[in-house]
Amino acid sequence: MAALALCVVLPLTHAYVAGEQAASPTTWAVTIVLPPKLVAGGPATLATLGVNGKLAPNIIVRLGPTDVVRTDATGRAFFTVPSSGGALIARASGSSVAALIDPSPAEGGQQRMTVPPVASLRDRFSICGSGFRGDAEADRVHINGEPALVLASSPECLVVIASPKAAPGPAKVSVETPTAQREEMSTLVALDFEPPKPALTPGKKGWLTVRVRGSEQPLHIVVQNETPGVLQFEKGDAQEVTTSGGAQNTAQIKVEAIRSGDFSFDARIAGASDPDAARRFVEAAEPLAPEDVQGDLRDMARELARHPRNTAKVRSRLQQLLSVTMAGDFRTLLDAAQSAL
Repeated sequence: MAALALCVVLPLTHAYVAGEQAASPTTWAVTIVLPPKLVAGGPATLATLGVNGKLAPNIIVRLGPTDVVRTDATGRAFFTVPSSGGALIARASGSSVAALIDPSPAEGGQQRMTVPPVASLRDRFSICGSGFRGDAEADRVHINGEPALVLASSPECLVVIASPKAAPGPAKVSVETPTAQREEMSTLVALDFEPPKPALTPGKKGWLTVRVRGSEQPLHIVVQNETPGVLQFEKGDAQEVTTSGGAQNTAQIKVEAIRSGDFSFDARIAGASDPDAARRFVEAAEPLAPEDVQGDLRDMARELARHPRNTAKVRSRLQQLLSVTMAGDFRTLLDAAQSAL
């Protein structure tokens, strides 16, 4: 999910920034939130979000080929992960998402926890390790003492979002379960938008600026243009850029106004590459692929296993496949593999 969603009005005499949409949750446009890793035969909690990014209740979610759950009044649903298979696909209202299924861990293993070094104030992020509870209500997460919302959970991963009271800067993330309490440090950042100055008119070029608050370190961010018919990014509608670092920590993207109207884009922090997860999603996609593509997928899986630090070739091939693949389970797994890279 994007960390920053912005809407600006063009006739481009003025602009305004909207931090979130005003629409109410609906059943026809939802986002499904799954923990990135599940445990075979274990408990888990998923969530559904409406178009305004808020938890959406009473949504029917199909899990795998046969199972169905419905989100409760909190917008979440508890379920049991299938005991076999390498990945689980969840579907609801035209949306779909995939998560990896790990074998059940050995009893008595050491409990561990990792958090992202940098997380967005407005976006959800994952905390992974071991010893968590599949029932999201049993996992208590605090960030600098403020309770965070646990959207989804499994014994291996939690998906959380910081409290609206959280502030940019160093963040102590603590997780308490019925059996343990653990802490790790992270950094929370806010991504703020600055429109072109002066305001653009159709045919004119300028710069969009994303400003980072909370960190002076250079950060990799992904910016996605949601309305290319109104505003065009010079180097493509999805760009990964690096912020400048320092007290004025910014990144700029050159744009051109195509016509008057509303435009929006999303900005998020680029996650760390996980070639092993990408390999597993590719392997899960192979049985669903057309016969003439299965060999290519096997080659990609081998490449990721042998050369995990050199993923550019696989990323490019996945993009080519996605450009000619229709919506469905196969595409969902390819999307998950590409996102992992």
